[in-house]
Amino acid sequence: MNLENLRIVVDERERKSGIPDLLKSVGMNIEMKTLPVGDYIVAPETVIERKSIRDLLSSVFDGRLFDQCSRLKEHFQNPIVLVEGNVDEIEEITDNPLIFYGAISTVVIDFKIPIIPTPSAAHTAKLLVSLCSRKDIPKGPYLKKIKKSSDLQKQQLSVLCSLPGIGDKFAVRMLEKFGTPLRAFNATTAELAKVEGLGDARAKKIKTMLDSKSKHLKKSNQKTLHDS
Repeated sequence: MNLENLRIVVDERERKSGIPDLLKSVGMNIEMKTLPVGDYIVAPETVIERKSIRDLLSSVFDGRLFDQCSRLKEHFQNPIVLVEGNVDEIEEITDNPLIFYGAISTVVIDFKIPIIPTPSAAHTAKLLVSLCSRKDIPKGPYLKKIKKSSDLQKQQLSVLCSLPGIGDKFAVRMLEKFGTPLRAFNATTAELAKVEGLGDARAKKIKTMLDSKSKHLKKSNQKTLHDS
């Protein structure tokens, strides 16, 4: 296979992964860019979002993952989430592995984005070459005019969607009722329960999550918070 005619557009932040160097070493044409969506574009409609096990979990905790999935789907016909590393790492990162599998289930079932696991950067590079060398790749530009997501409304919805049991529909209703995400976070259980369709059980879950003391809280800060 002649790889010299194949090209992959790579996000600048992927340099440190070592994958761009692996691709160059086998003769691939690499174009480094700052991509607003995804990490590797291997065809006009095929984009790959690469995540290590740790990246994937942190993007679940801070609410980025599902926002990224929405944007991948919005701009590309064939988005793929690539999860790199040893799944046993999950046990070291979180006490609840179901968070990882729940996130994967959401990506596959709700967003209909396939997930491909690879054990290492070397295998990721091989997969990228394989995806890039498919015979049925349509013609067209790899790079699209995609603006970075600075839409305030989207960011507000994304923050509220990170709450337990809250999807786009309830996030919109919360903004309609409270006006800002901060007011929604500060609302009482009774006020939350009054959001149309939300109910007492979901409102209690939200307040429990927001009010529970984090295990990351340092002992030195616990006394300060207690005194205040």
